[in-house]
Amino acid sequence: MPIYVLFICSLNRWRSPTAEQVFAQYPGVECTSAGVNRGAENVLTAELVEWADLIFVMERSHQTKLTRQFSAHLRGKRVVCLNIPDRYPFMDPALVQLLQAKVTPHLQRR
Repeated sequence: MPIYVLFICSLNRWRSPTAEQVFAQYPGVECTSAGVNRGAENVLTAELVEWADLIFVMERSHQTKLTRQFSAHLRGKRVVCLNIPDRYPFMDPALVQLLQAKVTPHLQRR
């Protein structure tokens, strides 16, 4: 049975879509991404939060918005803050390397 992983950033343009692409082929993982701000490419919804088993946020501010807007849907969910600032373009090699280093250990311990 796959683990459902949701990656969250501000506008769902650079960091979370990069994470989604990097881990899309990871064995036993199904993933998607969303943004917490209005105007995001894919806006975070209660349905996405409920779908996910594991949620990665890029910054503490994303975790705060997630908790404020969707606390009722977060019961039993693991939320991990990656502390990755908004300074990397989509698929930047440094971002990919950072994501692999920070996310992979959480996927291996399920």
